[in-house]
Amino acid sequence: MMSTFDHVKRDLWDQFGASIDMLENAIEACPDLLWADRSRNPEFWYLAFHTLWWLDYYLHESPDTFRPPAPYTLDELDPADVRPERPYTKNELRAYLAHGRAKARTTTAALTEEQAMRTHAFGKRQHSVLNLHLYNARHVQHHAAQLNLILRQVVDAAPRWVSHAGMPLDAPEKEPA
Repeated sequence: MMSTFDHVKRDLWDQFGASIDMLENAIEACPDLLWADRSRNPEFWYLAFHTLWWLDYYLHESPDTFRPPAPYTLDELDPADVRPERPYTKNELRAYLAHGRAKARTTTAALTEEQAMRTHAFGKRQHSVLNLHLYNARHVQHHAAQLNLILRQVVDAAPRWVSHAGMPLDAPEKEPA
């Protein structure tokens, strides 16, 4: 029998995972001509990257020890709004999305009730770990919606709403293709 907190974790992942799935669908739907269109500010690829970078960052145990995987840097933290030197490719962001999804799923599955209530500091913000997960999911969903709006405005098509995570929290991990 599942505990109340196991139900909370399952539901948290169901919506967190759905927001990540929506981000993935927007990335996949983006036509090549729009991906790095310099006339758009922000560029589509950059908004997707920004979302994935912060997903990764907020899932890390401490901002002091966070290091994103290569080729990404800590430039997202620079108050001067330093942007990457080049547009990241869809394949690079697909890999970063897979990394973020796995990290979010693993972190959610391993979460204990004690950990969820622990105060977690990110900069000036003090959150419970549970609140930080909700904040992170909302951030992903916010930018997935922006990407979908861009797609609707530019190509008059956008992916459909995802109501639940494609992979339940208790499903076995799939082997990478």
